Amino acid sequence: MGEFLPLQGVRVIDVTTSLAGPYCTEVLAALGADVVKIEPPAVGDEARTWGPPFWHGESTMFLSMNAGKRSVALDLRRGLEVLIRLADGADVFIQSLRPGTAESRGFGPDALRERNRRLVYATIGAFGRKGPWREKPCYDPLAQAAGGILSLTGEEGGPGVRVGVSMVDQGTGIWAALGIIAALHEREQTGAGRTIDVSLFETTLALLSYQITGYLGSGEIPGRHGTAFASIAPYRVFETEDGEVMVAAGNDKLFAALSDVLKLDGVVDDPRFLTNPDRVAHRNELDEIIAAAVARWTTAALLAALEAAGVPAAPVQDVAQVAEHPQTTALGMVQALPHPRVPELRTVALPVSIDGERVGHRAPPPELGADTEAVLREAGYSAAEIAALTEEGVVRVPV
Repeated sequence: MGEFLPLQGVRVIDVTTSLAGPYCTEVLAALGADVVKIEPPAVGDEARTWGPPFWHGESTMFLSMNAGKRSVALDLRRGLEVLIRLADGADVFIQSLRPGTAESRGFGPDALRERNRRLVYATIGAFGRKGPWREKPCYDPLAQAAGGILSLTGEEGGPGVRVGVSMVDQGTGIWAALGIIAALHEREQTGAGRTIDVSLFETTLALLSYQITGYLGSGEIPGRHGTAFASIAPYRVFETEDGEVMVAAGNDKLFAALSDVLKLDGVVDDPRFLTNPDRVAHRNELDEIIAAAVARWTTAALLAALEAAGVPAAPVQDVAQVAEHPQTTALGMVQALPHPRVPELRTVALPVSIDGERVGHRAPPPELGADTEAVLREAGYSAAEIAALTEEGVVRVPV
């Protein structure tokens, strides 16, 4: 089979920065779309400066979110005519500016679709397009705070802890990509585009779906449980003699198997631990018993014994261990993607395979403005016009 490029022939104009928008368009690019990334001529996407770590001077944050795109360095304030002309020939337009900014500058969804009715227009927002917080700015940790994630993350009795990955940003990017792909599919029948709105806050609410439903049904406000899970026990990290192991004994059969491995005589028949609701109600007592037993094992020995008994468990690995793990290698999740300034660049491919083949990135992240001249020529600009725009500072063409 050939490459999986279902979006081949789809052109995306990307006026987003940071993480959520760029992650969305990186996914679209990997699926075959021609993504034209619009960046300020002076410094480009702000994520280009986010670091350390840097790799040969390039921000690893930027490198990880912008593979497969082409970069056009364009001053949006002075280059409106250029942007509109690019949108005229596009299938998708995506932006992440403050609410109302695109409309006030003349490239909101109505203005662009008057000229190109087939255009799918997507906005990645902060707190959503309406409501009392509509105007507030937002980044991933603010969404985690305002959206309740920090209230659930950390040790019981301790302060809130930010989840160590940008899950809200990347989750929002995925929802945007899903909405765009759905709108493109519908367009095949209707011939008309749609306007899509997603936001960091809405993504956070979706991530909290069962916690919110639980509160609405019970009136109880969930709190922090460290590595444990509020509704299942035992289901948490325990310290071994030389490391940590996550144990997920999610039903009575698995709990009995865990008890056999750890030689917890009488625990399975203890009235406090007969069923999962019983174990949750007496979580602290149970955790103390299990923790004392686990502490006598090495990580390797415990994992081997639990695997033999069919009890789900995993070592707590750091990023280096994950990146170099044979399972990561076997899945082809780390992809070599040579870059003009980072020849040994490796990054993470898409977490999806089609017909047994990993969906990977098709090109490295672009250097700032590397494709300005090519994209403008495709839009019908002459060499003289491009030279004039460059001289005026409207666009930037690498020397």
